[in-house]
Amino acid sequence: MDIYEHIVELRREGRRGAVATITNVRGSIPSFQTAKMLVRDDGSIVGTIGGGCVEAEVWQAAREVMEAEKPRSLTFNLNNDPKYDTGLVCGGTLEIFIEPVLPPALLYIFGAGHVAYNLYKVAQIAGFEVVVVDDRESYANAERFPDAREVIADDFEAVISRIRVPESAYIVIVTRGHRDDMRVLRWAVDANARYLGMIGSRRKTISIYKELEKQGIPGEKFQRVHAPVGLEIGAVTPEEIAVAIVAEMIAVRRHAVPEIASKKYEYAKPDAENAAQDSAEEVVKDGSWLLKQRS
Repeated sequence: MDIYEHIVELRREGRRGAVATITNVRGSIPSFQTAKMLVRDDGSIVGTIGGGCVEAEVWQAAREVMEAEKPRSLTFNLNNDPKYDTGLVCGGTLEIFIEPVLPPALLYIFGAGHVAYNLYKVAQIAGFEVVVVDDRESYANAERFPDAREVIADDFEAVISRIRVPESAYIVIVTRGHRDDMRVLRWAVDANARYLGMIGSRRKTISIYKELEKQGIPGEKFQRVHAPVGLEIGAVTPEEIAVAIVAEMIAVRRHAVPEIASKKYEYAKPDAENAAQDSAEEVVKDGSWLLKQRS
């Protein structure tokens, strides 16, 4: 396979990488303009830009580019820096452009009700590919979600036992009931997805956390769960809730918000303090009953 086929394969597998391209050459170098090298997320490479110390530095920069998800340009002067002396007859200058190779933004929606349907529509507009999972064929079908990458109508336990979710994926849990939410969350905390969100009030969220802890799930695993899901913008309708969820996913995707303050709920707070916070939220959301209803 050539380097472009490797890039397609990498993205298909939901993995990341970075491509380094020699964009400008002056003088003699141990390569040629337009030469490319692909660095995969596991550190392996395809192609070469000439080898030696230059390639080693570009490899390290490529690793940083794929982490930051932002391109970078590098310039190497082989004349003036003795560390680039490879014993070859070369002594030019080269410029290298490194760009990230990112997988498609893939969103798994568990649930196919009103919130899920609107989340599917808004997420697609924002550039996410969507997989919908629900155990009701009357909801999870191609007629309801015509542009989804995949629609799976099956028992949640059966689905999560066989699907492989890439680390770059996003997971949102909006099933029709707390029991199903808990079943999916039990699996999702170990899926190591880039984003994991679950609908529901803080009171419901904490009760699910506590129940899963009783089942042996370590409490620290819930620190990465965005729950209640979505940015706090006062969303009430399914459409508004969908916008709030997608906005939060975009913030994570673009590294715009390293730690979303509204999610920093201290699970270890004393019960009295938890109750006070829950009570305050119930008052604030008194007119926002849809935020807590099931899809």
